[in-house]
Amino acid sequence: MEMKKTESPLQSFAWWCFANRGVEDAELLAQASRIGYYGVDLPGESLWPLVRDHGLKIVAVAGHQSIGAGLNHPANADRIANELERRIEQAAEWKIPVLICFAGNRHGMDDDSALNQCAETLSRVAPMAEAAGVALAMELLNSRVDHPAYQFDRLSWGVRLCERVGSPAVKILCDIYHMQIMEGDVIRRIQTAASHIAHYHTAGNPGRGEPDDSQELNYPAIYRALSATGYTGTIGHEFLPNGDPVAALERAHECCRSAWG
Repeated sequence: MEMKKTESPLQSFAWWCFANRGVEDAELLAQASRIGYYGVDLPGESLWPLVRDHGLKIVAVAGHQSIGAGLNHPANADRIANELERRIEQAAEWKIPVLICFAGNRHGMDDDSALNQCAETLSRVAPMAEAAGVALAMELLNSRVDHPAYQFDRLSWGVRLCERVGSPAVKILCDIYHMQIMEGDVIRRIQTAASHIAHYHTAGNPGRGEPDDSQELNYPAIYRALSATGYTGTIGHEFLPNGDPVAALERAHECCRSAWG
């Protein structure tokens, strides 16, 4: 099937990576808006009004607690379903398109049983998310370096989960940094799973560095591949800046924009 390129992509940045690095919150948001950023990922709730005041969108926030105690265990099901329902209401009010969901650590759970449990709980809240126009995006994280024992550490598992639930609201947050650590072959895997992906995170590897030529990931090629899939969502930069955070945001934005076009 032939894919068409889209116009310059919407870009966001993960708040935790760039805040508290010598630039005041309001100034960081003002500079991000000037550069051309569309929004912010993972700002604390107290910052939501400030983000909006600077003309930026709140793109993605955590849908529930926590990364380790996630959707894969039955003991967490009712708590997480309730937390997601409350977050969906907030997301509808604040026009937040993505709620990040976590599979959780394995704690002895095999992949098939975990997938079944995640699907069961997500199916409970998916109709509400669909009605609100909100994506419940399961985040892929590596279990080798940053999140030992995390269950959803292979893209194919997330694709199976989306297919099992069968809801347009249940998607994947594809973190390219984490995927590179676990399995590589980034462009081919993205092309295969593109229809299930609601959001992307970027960072260089090793070390979650800037997505530049000091890292092993070739981000211009990855951006061109994403563009070719027809992706119209937001690309969120979640790397640790080298020096001035505003300058790092400018470099990342320009790299993505120029490669996309």
